[in-house]
Amino acid sequence: QLQASGGGLVQAGGSLRLSCAASGRNFGTYAMAWFRQVPGKEREFVAAISWSGRDTFYSDSVKGRFTISRDNTKITLYLEMNNLTPEDTAVYYCAADGRPRRDWLSLRSTHYSQGIYNYWGQGTQVTVSS
Repeated sequence: QLQASGGGLVQAGGSLRLSCAASGRNFGTYAMAWFRQVPGKEREFVAAISWSGRDTFYSDSVKGRFTISRDNTKITLYLEMNNLTPEDTAVYYCAADGRPRRDWLSLRSTHYSQGIYNYWGQGTQVTVSS
């Protein structure tokens, strides 16, 4: 129900835009997020966005370089990644909450936790060369 795309190979300092298309009528009411994983390491939080798109959250490592957004008319999630570094190399996963219209207070304290996300995309590889 979640299909991620847009990954690829890019040089350091370059940019990529990831997309995550959702199928299903309730996804427009779910908070969504991006996580990433490097082989041998745990999956880590990258960015999250509330169901309305009004609130966004970022990990410290990507703040100021990545922008998460969504288009609820297309039920699509995006991640604009700028000034990429080799440390950003990973498989990127999109995820969707299972609770409709989760309020901001709840999302503020839970957005980085994989446990609140019931739906996951298949992942898209991002490789940044030095």
